[in-house]
Amino acid sequence: MADKILDVVFFQRIWPAGEWQYADPTTGLTKMLTEMKEELCRFGIQLRCIEEEFVSEIRGYQDLLNSMRVAYPAARIGSLPLGRVIGVSKSLDIVEDLRRGINRVAFAPETVEPSEGDKIACHDCGCGC
Repeated sequence: MADKILDVVFFQRIWPAGEWQYADPTTGLTKMLTEMKEELCRFGIQLRCIEEEFVSEIRGYQDLLNSMRVAYPAARIGSLPLGRVIGVSKSLDIVEDLRRGINRVAFAPETVEPSEGDKIACHDCGCGC
């Protein structure tokens, strides 16, 4: 049994008609998270996926990033939106962005800017501003 817990929290996502479109990432996310659970377990980290009741309207990639949060109390990482964790999204691929976020929090938490950081413009959209 893993002694450290890393949570990935998913808000319920709705995609308003006529708004920004993105292919449903559920299948890719499920496969990647299954792989990550096995990988992290070897390092004594339990990856938990939590479905929240909070509803997030997805009108762009920043909303998709912000509909997922990562928390790793063992590294003093509270519940941060994925956009804050990863900074710049290199390819706008949510599966890879979540993998990067999980790995960053698990193995390099010192690279995650704290939520009380002094970024002036950041809106956690993955642009890295």
